[in-house]
Amino acid sequence: MLAKLLSRVAASLAALALASGAALAKITIAIGGAGCLCYLPTVLAEQLGEYKKAGVEIELVNFKGGSQALTAVIGGSADVVSGYYDHCVNLAAKNQNLQAFVVYDRYPGLVLGVSPRHTAEINSVKDLAGKKVGVSAPGSSTDFFLKYLLAKNGVAPDSVAVIGIGLDATAVAAMEQGAVDAAVMLDPTPTLLKAKFSGLKILSDTRSEADTLSVFGGEYPGGALYTRGDWIARHEKETQALTDAILATLKWIHSHTAEEIMAKMPDDLVGPDKALYLAALKSTIPMYSITGRMDPKGAAAVLSVFGQSSPDIAKAKIDLAKTYTNRFVEQAAQRLGLR
Repeated sequence: MLAKLLSRVAASLAALALASGAALAKITIAIGGAGCLCYLPTVLAEQLGEYKKAGVEIELVNFKGGSQALTAVIGGSADVVSGYYDHCVNLAAKNQNLQAFVVYDRYPGLVLGVSPRHTAEINSVKDLAGKKVGVSAPGSSTDFFLKYLLAKNGVAPDSVAVIGIGLDATAVAAMEQGAVDAAVMLDPTPTLLKAKFSGLKILSDTRSEADTLSVFGGEYPGGALYTRGDWIARHEKETQALTDAILATLKWIHSHTAEEIMAKMPDDLVGPDKALYLAALKSTIPMYSITGRMDPKGAAAVLSVFGQSSPDIAKAKIDLAKTYTNRFVEQAAQRLGLR
């Protein structure tokens, strides 16, 4: 009863602010590839008007990969990153405090596939030694994933040429033309390629719970909103607003069909082949979080994975509790009546 009352009060205050013409706080969100379905909740929240309902006005700035989005926030040209949580763990080893405050992907959704032009010569991760492998951008989560798989399979990371190919049309083209021998991709790219090449060879897949457990041995969170810890300390109201918007969007996603979700997305992100986008979206929806919370076991799994592939992280004394917070999600859930 109290939660419903608080939700109504918050909605009334937001509406009053809009009606009175009060200026909304402006937040710049750097996103590591807006066309990737892993980041859909961030874009959809804007399409649904959830950010404004929560009391903030946002600008989405699209980057080629998560590492570039991260650089924008560290450099101060953006406020918040919509990217993978693993960057928070990676930077903690370098004594930089980044904190995720709402998680929207339960699984990472990363797919390592072989270029159709090189199918005959690559049958396993071990066969990637001496090959060119595409990632969204060097230093991005796709790159981290590749290095983890290489280390896990006894392949020296420096024996593979890592090439940035983006996540959208550029990734599709690089795989089709054989510019890379293999690539780490995110939907809709692997689904689009599978439709064109039925024999597309997949070496590793983390798009479902079963696949994620098979690859990592436990849960592994993907996309989240995160930023510098000092920014959160100075902008608690804005952080809460962003969390409210994402949580409301996750609730909307899980109460609507894939067709209804696609209809809300910008045409340039859906692309010309709506049927394939829809197929990719249907397979991605289970990946989206229901609660927005970070599972401590998932955070620990990220640290464990990094420790296997990075000696520096293995040696670092990382306090995982400082790399994320569920405080804003708990408050948002109470307001939205999701407890």
